[in-house]
Amino acid sequence: MLPTEHRLRRREDFATAVRRGRRAGRPSLVIHLRSGVTDPHAPGESAPPTRAGFVVSKAVGGSVVRNKVKRRLRHLMRDRVELFPPGSLVVVRALPGAGDADHAQLARDLDAAIERLLGGGAR
Repeated sequence: MLPTEHRLRRREDFATAVRRGRRAGRPSLVIHLRSGVTDPHAPGESAPPTRAGFVVSKAVGGSVVRNKVKRRLRHLMRDRVELFPPGSLVVVRALPGAGDADHAQLARDLDAAIERLLGGGAR
């Protein structure tokens, strides 16, 4: 499970990442990244942690399938959240193909999209 301090919860944060961030797409998901955003609600001067959120629409499948996809994505992001710069906002949006993808395929797509965003790959 993704720790609480790494979860993206507010609507404004989702909107900021999607509208002002860069994105990388794969067949089963799209990642939106807003690098190094400072959180005005965080006390202190330390760098805020990277926060990740997930969007899984009804196009992916029924409630059982959507929840399964969300659980898998949260589990995968738990090990990858430290790859992003501190203070980043990350939104992982599942595409309709994510409902049929297995865990390994989601992991490959997630890794490829992260590499594309952080490695400076062409858009």
